[in-house]
Amino acid sequence: MSDLKDYDRWLERLYSKLPKTASTRQRFELPEIQSIIARNRTVIRNLKQIAAALNRPVEHVLRFLAKELATAGGFEGDLAIFQGRFSPETLARALNAYVRDCVLCPVCGSPDTRIVREERLRFLLCEACGAKSSVRC
Repeated sequence: MSDLKDYDRWLERLYSKLPKTASTRQRFELPEIQSIIARNRTVIRNLKQIAAALNRPVEHVLRFLAKELATAGGFEGDLAIFQGRFSPETLARALNAYVRDCVLCPVCGSPDTRIVREERLRFLLCEACGAKSSVRC
């Protein structure tokens, strides 16, 4: 009977050490991109909301999207502006590449990750399973 008590005690200790985000099983939903094409520029109105949903700095998301779209990008107020005309599908494809490469854990698929820098290397650290993978984001 003492083995069962020890097991329960160890199990409680394990659960107390897990991060709270690992115990919640919500579906990961990304806000839809709200974009406008004005002249020869594409404007994303909600990039800050998207970056907040991904738990990433908005500058990091902007820089990745600019590289993925092979264009210049920047901010004017709350608007993210890219040089060139990009369809919503192209923007969604670029954002999905960002999520795949820089957000989702390659081991467990959880979006509960953060990017840590050690010396000159960047790693994707999963808060759900504890995996640590190198990334080029």
